[in-house]
Amino acid sequence: MKVLLATEKPFAAAAAKGIQAILEKAGHEVAFLESYTEKSALLEAVADANALIIRSDKIDAEVMSAAPNLKIVVRAGAGYDNVDLAAATERNIVVMNTPGQNANAVAELVMGMLLYTIRMRFSGKSGTELKGKKLGLLGFGHVAQHVGTLANGFGMDVYAYDAFGRRDNIDAAGLHYIESKEDMFKTCDIVSLHIPLKSDTRGSINADLFALMPKKAILVNTARKEIINEEDLLVAMTQREDIRYITDVQPDNHEAMSAFGDRYLATPKKAGAQTAEANANAGYAAARQIADFFATGNKRFQVNK
Repeated sequence: MKVLLATEKPFAAAAAKGIQAILEKAGHEVAFLESYTEKSALLEAVADANALIIRSDKIDAEVMSAAPNLKIVVRAGAGYDNVDLAAATERNIVVMNTPGQNANAVAELVMGMLLYTIRMRFSGKSGTELKGKKLGLLGFGHVAQHVGTLANGFGMDVYAYDAFGRRDNIDAAGLHYIESKEDMFKTCDIVSLHIPLKSDTRGSINADLFALMPKKAILVNTARKEIINEEDLLVAMTQREDIRYITDVQPDNHEAMSAFGDRYLATPKKAGAQTAEANANAGYAAARQIADFFATGNKRFQVNK
């Protein structure tokens, strides 16, 4: 089978070699399309591909139609909203992600951005400490679980809410279960967002929740920008000079948000998974999943069921 690594943002060279080695050992041919700037290059490259490994690359119906032999697409990472799942299902193409492989990297970024913010960007001004602060984790997947572990190490009081009903995991981690996202925004000094982008989460972090935030609260977003109602956030930041917003997914209204100075922090480019370890782990997992899929039919991480 021919496996195409289609990565507008390429894997590190060492990771790419490791991915290739895994697939070739399993008897597959490997091709690369890296740092491409035009969709036409992708459409041409997928023509004879049986499998795709991607990162943030958009795989829509047009791309799938250009790949008549395509059987599987694996997103090297957790989020998969860049793949048209309905189009894939219609064409009997299996779509998978690689959950957990980037989790520690994103979790460390959460804590790093928090420290940078509460210590006044290391300017020498007096800041605050994380110890004793109430941290809320909205969603309790792999990243949130890692954040919870790190936050415990800082002596934070950690709360979690999960719409998928994973209370057992929250209890097992020794964290406080909270009954609703409204209670979380009302209770916690810091809320860290770890929910997927779906029809019912788009714009769900809105004015109603911002109004509940306690004085000097901080909102952290390393998930997807679309889960935030940006207009509501801009109004809340304008009306309340005490709250702060930290994000690894620069909002569409970044220029307007930048007017809030030190109360607003956005990474120049999404950085959560940008570590050597996460880069390699996600790629290797994607390669192993493709090899296993063709060898045994294993669909464990399929997301378009």
